[in-house]
Amino acid sequence: MIKKQFKNISSVFALIMTINLTSGTIQLSSNDQLSIPLPLPYNGSIYSEDDVKDFMDSTIKQSKQPVIIFGGNWCPDCRILDGTLQIPTINKFMKTHYKIMHIDVGRYDKNMELMSFFEIDKEKGVPRVLVFDNKKNLLNSSSTREWTTARERNFQDIFDYFQKLVI
Repeated sequence: MIKKQFKNISSVFALIMTINLTSGTIQLSSNDQLSIPLPLPYNGSIYSEDDVKDFMDSTIKQSKQPVIIFGGNWCPDCRILDGTLQIPTINKFMKTHYKIMHIDVGRYDKNMELMSFFEIDKEKGVPRVLVFDNKKNLLNSSSTREWTTARERNFQDIFDYFQKLVI
């Protein structure tokens, strides 16, 4: 009986440790690690404004928030960001709340006109992360360049960023 009570208390404690009660964010555990090799999320496709609009519309119809990430497989920060989003705890959260479209910028010679479509500067530096609400409003217009140094951020910081933008 004591073993059963201890097991129940341990389960509750583990749940409390998983959720940070002060901020309401899910906290990563020591088991949440980056998998190597890092993913190659960019496929070289050229997208039109209509492709992006279709992605956003279909994502919103699924009751999820659209996320568009401009980048390239040559960029370590892009691969680290995507690898972080693949960590199981983060991945589960992201799939519940968001749908991601990766847009390949090549060597800044592909899909760059789509940055103008979103009224963000076509400056070099990726990844450029755009998070939208269910009315297609860009929620993070002031921080789209924030992830160009993703390798300097810890996994929890990246996860917290996306948790705070859920509507």
